[in-house]
Amino acid sequence: MNLVRIATRRSALALWQARHVAQRLQALHPGLRVELVGMTTQGDRILDSPLSRVGGKGLFVKELEQGLLDGRADIAVHSMKDVPAELPAGLHLPVILKREDPRDAFVSNRFSGLDELPPGARLGTSSLRRECMIRARHPTLRVLPLRGNVNTRLSKLDAGEYEAIVLASAGLVRLGMKARITARLPIEDSLPAIGQGAIGIECRQDDDRVAGLIEPLDDPITHRCVTAERALNARLAGGCQVPLAGHAQWHEGRIRLKGLLGMPDGSRVLTAQAEGDAEEPAQLGVNVAESLLAQGGGEILRSLGIEPAG
Repeated sequence: MNLVRIATRRSALALWQARHVAQRLQALHPGLRVELVGMTTQGDRILDSPLSRVGGKGLFVKELEQGLLDGRADIAVHSMKDVPAELPAGLHLPVILKREDPRDAFVSNRFSGLDELPPGARLGTSSLRRECMIRARHPTLRVLPLRGNVNTRLSKLDAGEYEAIVLASAGLVRLGMKARITARLPIEDSLPAIGQGAIGIECRQDDDRVAGLIEPLDDPITHRCVTAERALNARLAGGCQVPLAGHAQWHEGRIRLKGLLGMPDGSRVLTAQAEGDAEEPAQLGVNVAESLLAQGGGEILRSLGIEPAG
C-alpha cells in the first residue's frame, strides 16, 4: 500500500505541521500518497477553561492516538509540548524533527517587552509555566487566562482584551506570523516548555512499513534533547497542572539540561541544571528531576495534588 494517512487536529498550526511532514515524506518517497485525517480533540472543544482545570495537554492528542490504534490513520503529527510523558500501549514516537526556535514570544501592539508593561497591565497566557515565571519576575502584572488557536489569541490582543500576550515563537514562525513577535524572551528568563518547538511523529510499534518511511525525518540531536526533557517531565509526573519547564541543549556531544518547577503564583520557583552523556539523555532528565525534588519539589507537587512518579 503506497499510502500514508496522517492524523491531525484541524487548527491552522496543526495542519501546517501535518502538511510539512507530508511534503517531506513525498520528497523522500516519490509516488507516495499522503492523506490528512482531520480530527477534533477534546482540547479543541473545551475553550472556556484553562487546560490545568480540564485535564491538561493530553486532551490534544488522545483522539489522534485512538485513530492510530483503530487503524484510521498510520501516523499522528504532534507538537511535542502537547504529548504526555506516557504513551498508550502499542504506540511510540520514533521520529522528532529538527527543532524550531524554542523561545517564548512576547506579543504586544503597545509595549516592547515585559519590563515595559505598567503595573496592572493585563497579560494573557495559556500556561501555568509562563504564569509562574512571569508572576515571580513581574508581580504587579495581571496574568489572565488565554485559550484558543494562534489566530484567536492574536485577535483577542488586537481587540484590546490584553495589553500583551505570550505565545510560542515556533508557532508564529511556522504560520508566517514572525512579524507579530515583539520580542523573543531569553531562555534564561522564560524557560521553555518540555519539547517546545519540536514536532514529533507517533505511530504503531508493529508497523515496520511506516517506520521505514518516516525514519529519515528524525533529527538525532533534537530527539536526544527532547528525550532528556521528557524524562524530567515523567519523573515529576508533570502536565498542565504543574508549572514545569525544561530545556536541553546540545554542546560538543553532550547535553545540558535545565529544569524549573514552581508554584503557579510564582511564590516559589526551583531550578536545577546538569550536563550529561548524549547517549544517556533519559538519565540526565531523571538527574535534574531528582535535584528539583531534593530542593523541595515534592512539596510543590503534592500541594498541587500530584504525587511524583516512583
